Amino acid sequence: MAERIDAHHHLWRYRKDEYRWIGPGMQGLARDFLTKDLEEEMRKCGIDGSVVVQARQSVEETDWLLDLAGGSSLIRGVVGWAPIASPAFPGVLERWEGNSLLKGLRHIIQDEADEEFINRRDFNAGIRALAGSSLVYDILIYERHLPAAVKFVDWHPNQIFVLDHMAKPRIKDHQLEPWGSNVHELAKRENVYCKLSGMVTEADWQNWTAADLRPYFDVVLNAFGPKRLMFGSDWPVCWLACTYGRWFDTVHEFVNELSGAERELILGGVASEVYWLKK
Repeated sequence: MAERIDAHHHLWRYRKDEYRWIGPGMQGLARDFLTKDLEEEMRKCGIDGSVVVQARQSVEETDWLLDLAGGSSLIRGVVGWAPIASPAFPGVLERWEGNSLLKGLRHIIQDEADEEFINRRDFNAGIRALAGSSLVYDILIYERHLPAAVKFVDWHPNQIFVLDHMAKPRIKDHQLEPWGSNVHELAKRENVYCKLSGMVTEADWQNWTAADLRPYFDVVLNAFGPKRLMFGSDWPVCWLACTYGRWFDTVHEFVNELSGAERELILGGVASEVYWLKK
C-alpha cells in the first residue's frame, strides 16, 4: 500500500513584518505553526509523510525548512524559494547542492504586479538553470494567469511542474469558466501535475459545502487524471475555512468513488514519485 502524503503544507515562526499577506480576517494564522503542531494533525488522518512549501520569499526560510525536515521523520521534502530571476541564482543553487531534502522551488507569481512575470526572460533563464537538477517547480498563480502559464510550460517541455491549488478557481462565485477550459489546456502538457489543495480558501470560508467544491474536483480529475493529481492540505492556511481533518475527509469523500489504486495515487503515490520522496 502506498504511503499517504500531504504534498503541500507550511510552517512558520510568525513575525508581522515577514508575513504581511496575513491580513484582516486572518488573525488565526498570526502565530507560530511548527513541526509538532503539524505532526498532531497528520497522525489524526493517518498521513505518513509530507512536503513543506515556502511561505515567504527568502533563502533563509528555505535553509530553515531544510533544517526542520532534517530533524523530522514525517517531513520528506521541501519546496523552497530562491531568486530564480536573478543572475545570482545558479550560485544560490550551489548552496543546497547535495541536500536531497530540497525537492523543488516556488515563486509567488500571484503577487507580482506584472501579469506576465512568469514569461519574463530573466525568470525563464532561471527555470532553464534547473535542467539536470531534478528539482520540481511549483506554479502558484490565480486562474487569470493560466493562459500565461501554458505559454511558460511550453518553453520548458523537460521540466516537471506542479500546479498549486488548482490555480485558485473562483469557487466562492461558483464560476467554472474560463478556469475549466484553461486548466484542460494546461493539463495537455504531460509534464504538469496538480495539487488538490487550497479549494476551501477560494470558497465561502464560513458556509462552503462539499457540493460547492465537487465541480472543481471533477474538472481537474477529468483534465489530469489520477496519475497526475496529489492531495495537499495547505495547512495551516486551510484553517481560515476548515480543520485539517475536515479537508482530508472531503478529499477522501471525492476520491472514494475511484478504484483503490487510483485513490492510492492521489493520496500519496503521485507525490512520492514526483518529489522523489523516501521513507
